[in-house]
Amino acid sequence: MHFSIPETEVRSDENGSTYVAYNIHVNGVLHCRVRYSQLLGLHEQIKKEYGNNVVPAFPPKKIFTLTPVEVDQRREQLEKYMQAVRQDPILGSSEMFNSFLRKAQQETQKIPTEEVQLEIYLSNGQKVKVNILTSDQTEDVLEAVASKLDLPDELVGYFSLFLVQERGDGGCTYVRKLQEFELPYVSITSLHSPDYRIILRKSYWDTAYDSDVMEDRVGLNLLYAQTVSDIERGWILVNKEQHRQLKSLQEKGSKKEFIRLAQTLKYYGYIKFDPCITDFPEKGCHVIVGAGNNELNFHVKLPSDQMKEGSFKVTRMRCWRVTSSQVPVANGTANPSSSSKCDVKLELAFEYLMSKDRLQWVTITSPQAIMMSICLQSMVDELMVKKSGGSIKKQMQKKRQNGSFQRSDSQQAVKSPPLLDSPDPSREQVVKLSTKLSSVSLRGLSSSNSASDISSNDFHGNYSFEGIGDDDL
Repeated sequence: MHFSIPETEVRSDENGSTYVAYNIHVNGVLHCRVRYSQLLGLHEQIKKEYGNNVVPAFPPKKIFTLTPVEVDQRREQLEKYMQAVRQDPILGSSEMFNSFLRKAQQETQKIPTEEVQLEIYLSNGQKVKVNILTSDQTEDVLEAVASKLDLPDELVGYFSLFLVQERGDGGCTYVRKLQEFELPYVSITSLHSPDYRIILRKSYWDTAYDSDVMEDRVGLNLLYAQTVSDIERGWILVNKEQHRQLKSLQEKGSKKEFIRLAQTLKYYGYIKFDPCITDFPEKGCHVIVGAGNNELNFHVKLPSDQMKEGSFKVTRMRCWRVTSSQVPVANGTANPSSSSKCDVKLELAFEYLMSKDRLQWVTITSPQAIMMSICLQSMVDELMVKKSGGSIKKQMQKKRQNGSFQRSDSQQAVKSPPLLDSPDPSREQVVKLSTKLSSVSLRGLSSSNSASDISSNDFHGNYSFEGIGDDDL
């Protein structure tokens, strides 16, 4: 997640006194407004809990009123502080930090704590209405949905809540995975748009986990509905013969067989992003990026209109970063600190091992850059858990060993999606146009050049990623 403080505001408190508010943005969207004293209080709590050696530097107090230049300097310092805390594996995941952000989000949006009904969507468009508190965090809402659907406790961790935006063409854009530091009701309400929805979707990448989910009736129905939806929207590629087989299985009600066949299809389990721009293999290339199978898949349109396809394995990425910048809108001003309207430009850049001795930076410019980064991070986390002998089920069992979530009496069934429509002929044309880039360019290493040829110390990232080679998978 990308934390920034791009702006400040002069506001008045209940007594009429003015103060400077620092607007904390997450993924380029306002999350909360806080005062310097609030952040100082958080800093002091963190110091008391974790010690001075762990806590990053905090901008000092000033005796006199700050000048505009000093306010902007403090804004930059506080932004670096928030980023440092969030990136720290201990501080960034601490309940102290997350609860601070949740409380600040609720206070900023001025939404009182009360009982409300929140609509959560499934992949087939079905709505699940859950009764929650406005102050319930993401995990609370996820468990409420699981309770309504009668999904077993041990399978809750296989799913997550995602914020998506419905498009005019019937498609949807995945904005982000809802995080532990936010309140889903407040997040969706503060957007003030009916185009946004919260969707329940599986949150793992290893298809081997499908077997765990399919052991349960509700889990099977959720996975089946998602698979049908991904095929319908073109995220999973299906030819005419495969479509005939899938439709036959669907008519028979053979959901497990349907999913197992879908697992063999191209891009099963991938999340597809909106068309964007990349500098690989040439600057200014239009690209459709997909995340899945521990890789970022590129479907690139070159300036010559030639279509090419290839993948970047997460195990070949040395590190990655997300950067944001403010771009003035037309007739605006180039001064990002002014009150003029600015658009946020997001870029995901990763350093990739193209060959045994050659690293190269690849950049994607997309409003979904942070969502792509979250996907990469979750792939790495999953690989690390698997490498240590763990699993999602073991994590959930450990987490819930002190008690399970109380189930309500009214469960809601997951409806089966309608039969598959015929495959889009234009989609098949895209597949025919696609040609593989050479292993030296987009594919990176050939099979003879494995990551084990390089010292594991050369593979370290900014996101808890060290020394995972293909031979570790």
